[in-house]
Amino acid sequence: MKYTSDLKRRSFLVGSAICCFASCSPLPFSVGSASAGDAGADKAAVERWMNDWMGRKSPAGMLHVSRFKDRIWFLTKPIGWKPEGAASERYQPLEVPTGFVTDFASIPRLFWSLLPPDGEYTYPAIIHDYLYWTQDRPREEADEILKIGMQEFGIRASIVTAIYSAVRVGGGSAWTENARLRSAGEKRLLARFPDDPRIRWSDWKKRDGVFL
Repeated sequence: MKYTSDLKRRSFLVGSAICCFASCSPLPFSVGSASAGDAGADKAAVERWMNDWMGRKSPAGMLHVSRFKDRIWFLTKPIGWKPEGAASERYQPLEVPTGFVTDFASIPRLFWSLLPPDGEYTYPAIIHDYLYWTQDRPREEADEILKIGMQEFGIRASIVTAIYSAVRVGGGSAWTENARLRSAGEKRLLARFPDDPRIRWSDWKKRDGVFL
């Protein structure tokens, strides 16, 4: 059965912000509890604050993915990355469009047992795969963005270092293979999604009209 992974981070953060800030943190709005009307206003204020705060975070957009029968995933909604701080002086924002097909091939398979494709580093890994596929930025930059993304998601420093080192050493083969596939006419942006959970990527990509 086709599934969708929807990370409900925003709702949790909003609720946590209301509980936490009401008791211990100064905010640019009141968080009193005098009445239901006040509570509604306070929640709306926290929502506005959360919108502003989340708008400054590097990951842009919740992660919505589905998959073929084989271990090939595709985005059902776009995601993006917005550099912040010192990174904003070196890198441009990017968006990975709906329908992008990824197999996480840009990450050495050695690490799949440590960090499976549906784990906490999925978001930066998809962005890395997209950069490796489009190749409109240098490979070194793609690897740096992966490293920053993993740090932003709180991946342990030892794992970040190991994966970053691995892609720097071994990522060239995936980069070269992607260039070969693109030259041969392979596409990775779906215009239509499969509705049969038994469909394999290898079969779907041979059909007419499934790509943008």
